[in-house]
Amino acid sequence: MNSLAENIEPLMAENCSVRRTVNIIGDGWSFMILRECYFGVRRFQDFQEILSIPRGTLTARLNTLVAENILKKTTSDPTKKRLEYRLTSQGIDLYKVMIALMSYGDKWIEASPKQPLKLKHKTCNHESHPFVGCPHCRQEITAAEVTYRNGPGFGHEPAYPGPKLRKSADPLFIEKRRPSSVARALRAIGDQWGFMVLREAFFKVRRFDQIQNKLGISPNTLANRLNHFLNEGMFQRVQYQSNPDRFEYRLTPKGRAIFSSFMAMLAWGDKWLSKDGPPIILNHEKCGHDFTPLVMCDFCKNEIHAKDMRYDTLYVDPKESVRHLDE
Repeated sequence: MNSLAENIEPLMAENCSVRRTVNIIGDGWSFMILRECYFGVRRFQDFQEILSIPRGTLTARLNTLVAENILKKTTSDPTKKRLEYRLTSQGIDLYKVMIALMSYGDKWIEASPKQPLKLKHKTCNHESHPFVGCPHCRQEITAAEVTYRNGPGFGHEPAYPGPKLRKSADPLFIEKRRPSSVARALRAIGDQWGFMVLREAFFKVRRFDQIQNKLGISPNTLANRLNHFLNEGMFQRVQYQSNPDRFEYRLTPKGRAIFSSFMAMLAWGDKWLSKDGPPIILNHEKCGHDFTPLVMCDFCKNEIHAKDMRYDTLYVDPKESVRHLDE
């Protein structure tokens, strides 16, 4: 599938914490770099050796992640001026979004190995299969149980900042060294347009012309993304009119399951990127509470934090030595 490289005029859209988050992690190259950061990689030459990214591309992505306050530049040895890139608090918190995407990939995408990483939650000392849930009832959330209303951060902003519409890495390449359920989830979503088409599906925008008008997306680009989701088994095409035949695109169970990952992105974007407060307020109809989604351990039902997670790899990687995120 082609990446987001179309030349389009800036489009105003409702403020959206998911879109703001996607603008940072939706690019395959940036994801590759972040993933290695969570494995403990910090130096430019190590990123380049592991990922085989062109120097110019790596420099540009690192600079962007620093500008977005996801990474910070430090020196491990002032006498040698050896530069390192370390995760900020904001970058460490993004780990939860990665875990939500990983959980989706583990469950819904067929690949080998099925579950590349086995997680252990040090807080409860059990193997963990994290989920995105409501902090009040500690239950996993689904799209059918969540309603929303405008929040203090409601408003409008440019939908896609021009400089961010650049060529991305193919997520299949991301798996060249490390099998990754997150990479598989990103490949299923596709690109930034894919994220936004899926988001509209959760708001029950299902018809071609409605999606096009809402996003300002070109017909060819939209047709490409819809066909991709049909092939991935995330959408189904349902006829709603005859003479002429007209169809709408509805989420399948596999498509609906990505909702929890979107909620993790929303929570992160609300926390770090929404200066005026959350654009929308969520309500969990099942328990009746307004809530902020949490990524939780399925065993103890407590929120997970990067420093409390360890992992075992279920694949062979002779260069790998880090087993947890070092703050």
